[in-house]
Amino acid sequence: MTEEELLKKIGQRIKELRREKGMPQIELAVELNYEKSNMSRLESGRVNPRITTLFKVAKALDVDLQELINITK
Repeated sequence: MTEEELLKKIGQRIKELRREKGMPQIELAVELNYEKSNMSRLESGRVNPRITTLFKVAKALDVDLQELINITK
């Protein structure tokens, strides 16, 4: 798997978990103190998030970090 593919899969996983929680993208962005455009780039896999960012996303979605980065589902 390439780095690009990995980032896209993680972004898709974030989007999937956010939608399961019934949370609009803007709400997650506000929770993380992000611009909506940054949240969009994260979910589309166009950025390489730091582990601290992924931890904040997991916390905001009320999931373990491990569940957030589980891209085998």
